[in-house]
Amino acid sequence: MITRRRFLAISAALAPTMALASQPALHVETGIALGAQVTLRLQHPDAPALAAQAMAEIRRLEAIFSLYLPDSALARLNRDGALADPPFEMLDCLTLAGAVHRASAGRFDPTVQPLWQAEAKALERAQPLTEAERTALSARIGWPKVVATPEAITLQPGMALTLNGIAQGFIADRVAALLAQQGLTRALIDTGEMVALPEGHWPVHLPDRSELPLQGRALATSAPLGMTFGSDGKTSHILNPMTGHPVQSGWQAISVSAPSAALADALSTALCLTKGRSEAEAICAAFAGAKLEVAIPA
Repeated sequence: MITRRRFLAISAALAPTMALASQPALHVETGIALGAQVTLRLQHPDAPALAAQAMAEIRRLEAIFSLYLPDSALARLNRDGALADPPFEMLDCLTLAGAVHRASAGRFDPTVQPLWQAEAKALERAQPLTEAERTALSARIGWPKVVATPEAITLQPGMALTLNGIAQGFIADRVAALLAQQGLTRALIDTGEMVALPEGHWPVHLPDRSELPLQGRALATSAPLGMTFGSDGKTSHILNPMTGHPVQSGWQAISVSAPSAALADALSTALCLTKGRSEAEAICAAFAGAKLEVAIPA
C-alpha cells in the first residue's frame, strides 16, 4: 500500500495581510484535483461564480493529466504509446518538463512511471523488486526517448509517463490565468502547489516555520517522505531515475518559489535528489526568477 502522510509544510492564512476593509469578503472554495485537495481563496464581488469557473477548468485539465481517469489524454498516451493531436496544455507541460530534466541533469524524469507502478505493486505484496526486475524496468526510463510534436506524442514500447511532479502546479497556473483574465487580482490558488495573484500578501508558512508573504508568485514544497511506499514510512515515493531506486534523500523538505507553480513543482521534486544547497541553487539558477526558499536536511 502507498501511504500518504499529512505533511503540513505549507499552510496559508485565510486572508491576505494587506487586505483593505473595503475589499469584498474572502470566498473559500474547495475541491479535488489529481487526488489532492484544492483550495481557492478569492476576493471579488463575483467570487462564487468565478470559483465555479475555476473548478470547471480544473475538471477539464484533470481530463488531460490524470493517471486514473481511463479516458484522460495521459492515460490514453500511456495505454497506446501514442497520442495524436495532443492538447496544447499537454505539450506546454512536456516542454517545461524537458527543460527541468535538462537543467537538473536528469533528476526530473516523468518516464519513471513503469518503475513507479512496479515498485508500488511489489511493496503491496511485500515482495520487493529483484535487481533483475529493476534493471529491466529502468531500461524503459529516459526522457530523450519521448517525442512530442503538435501532431503527436509518441513513446517507445513499454514506456509510460507520470506528470504528478509538475501537473498540479501546471493546473494551478492555468486557474490563476483564468481568474486573472476575468479581472480578479486577489486570490490564492492551492492545488498542493500555490499561486498568488498580484495584489495582497498571503502569509504562507514554510517547513522551517518561517513565513513568506506570497504575492504574484508561486510556491511548491516536496518532501521525500511526505508520501511513502509501504507502511514503514521509509521508502520514498520519489524515484531516482538514474539508479532505479527510491531516492535516499539528504533533505527532509525542499521549498521553491518561481514565477509559475509548474516550474516550482518540478524543481522542488528534482532538488530532492541533490546533495547540497549549492547544487540545488545552481539548478534553480537555470530558470529566471526561481529561488530555493527552504532546504531542511534530513
